[in-house]
Amino acid sequence: MIQRFIELGEGYGDIFELRELILTNSHRFLHGFVFVSKDSSGKSVLSVAAAFKPTEEGNFMPIYLCREGIPENSKRLAIFTKAIEGLGHQPITMEVKHSSVYTEKQFYFSHLIAILRLNHFIPPMQ
Repeated sequence: MIQRFIELGEGYGDIFELRELILTNSHRFLHGFVFVSKDSSGKSVLSVAAAFKPTEEGNFMPIYLCREGIPENSKRLAIFTKAIEGLGHQPITMEVKHSSVYTEKQFYFSHLIAILRLNHFIPPMQ
């Protein structure tokens, strides 16, 4: 199974695209995540992500992400949370390192996938 983060942006206008992906693919929706991290100035920033069940063909599992552009208690976070709650789910909040700690974004995404697998939020590597 291929599990991959697909970055939509930093959570400005793209939060609405993430909401539409969640609503139009509700039959495949698995989990919603809020990743909390601290930027270089120590300010908390949020990333929101939605994991979907793997495709029937190709066994591809997308995790769509709006990375580190959402302040705490913002309207954008409320939009994300409302979409997930509308499907009968609650967002899973986790504290993670800021992506700037990693030399490449791919290392950051690999780290997040490992955390999600270890906590059994997404299936293990096959």
